[in-house]
Amino acid sequence: METIAAATNRGILRADAGMKRFSLTRYAPSPELAYFVKHYWVVRWDLRGQAPYRQVNLPFPNLNLAFERESSGKYAGVYGISSESSFRILRGEGRVLGVKFQPGGFYPYFRQPISKLADTRIGFDEAFGVQPDALEADIFARDDGADMAQIADRFLLSRVPDRDPNVGLATAIVQAVIDDRDLTKVDRLAERFGLHMRTMQRLFSCYVGVSPKWVIQRFRLQEAADRMERGEATDWPKLSQDLGFYDQSHFIKCFKAMIGRSPEAYLEEIREP
Repeated sequence: METIAAATNRGILRADAGMKRFSLTRYAPSPELAYFVKHYWVVRWDLRGQAPYRQVNLPFPNLNLAFERESSGKYAGVYGISSESSFRILRGEGRVLGVKFQPGGFYPYFRQPISKLADTRIGFDEAFGVQPDALEADIFARDDGADMAQIADRFLLSRVPDRDPNVGLATAIVQAVIDDRDLTKVDRLAERFGLHMRTMQRLFSCYVGVSPKWVIQRFRLQEAADRMERGEATDWPKLSQDLGFYDQSHFIKCFKAMIGRSPEAYLEEIREP
């Protein structure tokens, strides 16, 4: 499978430090699945004889199917979107194969409102109606990441649903938020796509799992963290204005709720050797 060179690791907090403890490789899905699947990802780590490492991530409006194997055991299931930052403690040796769905891309497989999965996870058997044992064994019998991704690709192709136009619409709306930094208001987003506000809210609740406001705010907070890590953001009033927050206090409140510390405290953490 084709390896994808990521333009950014935005969403992985302090990615430069993290990449010294683990590797992350992304793979493109087959063309037949690209409407539903954004990419596959493989994370590997080997910290045997070293201290565990805590990696913090900011959520995207995408569900992930993950096949995980490490010294403490294994797990296969679907992770809903987290309302706050999430973290993973890496210890010993392990590998994870993930499937990152397009915004709305998991709904045609699941056929239930994706908002039900917010801040939770469900086992592979609940998501797909079959036990994961054989698929897991096949995946982890391979050492090459592309081969691991190919197995997941074949499984999803074997039950690929009909194209639902709402998946394409949801994906396009989310991409517009990523591409246009001036899209900081939900009403302007709805206007751009010719949708009533209520229609767009229902679309996101059913297909994406979070609100359009959540999507706008999370991408702006990801951008804030990214700018801070690059040393480009220390003027909180200006940053708040640039990212479309009401004022500095609103930005600080949202940043702290998402990341667990104030912008000033996070900046100090970045500066630590």
